[in-house]
Amino acid sequence: MKRLIVTLAILCVVAIAGVGAFVWSGVYNIGADVHHTKPVYALMQALRERSIEHHAKDIVVPNLDDPPLILKGAGQYAAMCTGCHLAPGMAENEMRPGLYPKPPQLAKFRPDPREAFWVIKHGIKMSAMPAWGASHDDATIWSMVAFLQKLPGMTPAQYKDIVAKAPPDEDMDMSGEAGHGHDAAEPGHAH
Repeated sequence: MKRLIVTLAILCVVAIAGVGAFVWSGVYNIGADVHHTKPVYALMQALRERSIEHHAKDIVVPNLDDPPLILKGAGQYAAMCTGCHLAPGMAENEMRPGLYPKPPQLAKFRPDPREAFWVIKHGIKMSAMPAWGASHDDATIWSMVAFLQKLPGMTPAQYKDIVAKAPPDEDMDMSGEAGHGHDAAEPGHAH
């Protein structure tokens, strides 16, 4: 039994050293314009999906059918999400072809609300998905989730109409003037 434990320990050290040497060598091309190998891509997909499921499982979903909440989310989506995730009737843009993995087109499916909230709030490492929880409170993030539940199947005209009616994004200072918007450290700004 002792010999088996020593052998396993030696194999672990050799495996760790091998992985370390591979990483240190820099031979793996991390450029976004060269796709991962199929095994690496499958591993990364599984890691991402399982991590999101695990971390989102206990999130309590509020009422997402509240019209003002959905309306606010439409404005948030238009301001922050369309560059990567597009909108109904929106063509590919200059940025999306260079993103890897390519962000999902959120008008084409209805994400799980718990998972959508977690991803919007915390982002995803080594992707273009930022952690919006650093600059937006939970209520604002839930507004985006509420809107995402209505987005699939929306026509371009319906999308433009709801965005035109949406309140302005007061979470971020888009004017450049001091005193507008919210600072992440401001009292009352929940995370």
